[in-house]
Amino acid sequence: MKNIVLVGFMGTGKTRVGKLLATHFKRQRLCLDDMIEWKVGKPIKRIFKEDGEGYFRKIESEVVRAASHDKGVVIDAGGGVVIDIDNVKRLKEHGTVICLVARPEVIYDRTKGSLHRPLLNTSDPVASIRDLLDKRQGYYNRADYTIDTSDLAPEEIVVKILDIMKQIK
Repeated sequence: MKNIVLVGFMGTGKTRVGKLLATHFKRQRLCLDDMIEWKVGKPIKRIFKEDGEGYFRKIESEVVRAASHDKGVVIDAGGGVVIDIDNVKRLKEHGTVICLVARPEVIYDRTKGSLHRPLLNTSDPVASIRDLLDKRQGYYNRADYTIDTSDLAPEEIVVKILDIMKQIK
């Protein structure tokens, strides 16, 4: 059975939907951000602050390499994993990559209370979201499928993913 790989910007529902999918399919869920934190031994916010985004992306690629060899799992990938085309290729080797998207205002609303979002620590977070979405759009377009989660509950997103998975069996 192919992996289900969720990619997309922060706040689009990857973690919550990943947990629901893993429960539904009775599969293991791999959260790449959790794997990075375990590997480095500190929270992502500290990795960004102390070591920089470049170091974080290097560790992220190492974790993708390891996780992409698993089969039959749900992978909840970090928001920027798609920046590295090799990450996307590896995730597609054994998986169906589904990009979750949402409008910038919705993303901000979902993430504004979160203190562990280092890329949003700016004076205008909505503008930062728009800017990052614009920069990453070409990468997100490499996903096999895209689902706009702006107006959907997590359970509705799961239903859409179940429909996708039925089509590709």
